[in-house]
Amino acid sequence: QVQLVESGGGLVQAGGSLRLSCAASGRTFNRYCMGWFRQAPGKEREFVASITTGGGATDYADSVKGRFTISRDNTKNTLYLQMSSLKPEDTAVYYCAARIGYISVSVPSGYGYWGQGTQVTVSS
Repeated sequence: QVQLVESGGGLVQAGGSLRLSCAASGRTFNRYCMGWFRQAPGKEREFVASITTGGGATDYADSVKGRFTISRDNTKNTLYLQMSSLKPEDTAVYYCAARIGYISVSVPSGYGYWGQGTQVTVSS
């Protein structure tokens, strides 16, 4: 089992940058594929990015490609999301998620563990 805690959210102007972190408990972090999702008010939770256990493969939603970068440091049990060129439509609560296995997926139902979320607000 793994517990996830996100941090790094906040208020930023359009065009700015933020880096989110997700700290994972336990000693088996490198057995989990990881993902970032986000949920805006009144909308469904949507996929942002995912990364495989060793970090060798990543996947991104079209809406964030070229602006966001997912990465992980297995020595620190930490997942990251570097966000740049932020837009007001990126405003949402951002969640990190974990799933056992070597294949990353882009649907929330594929992940069994979730953090509590961190708010990102982008002002225009």
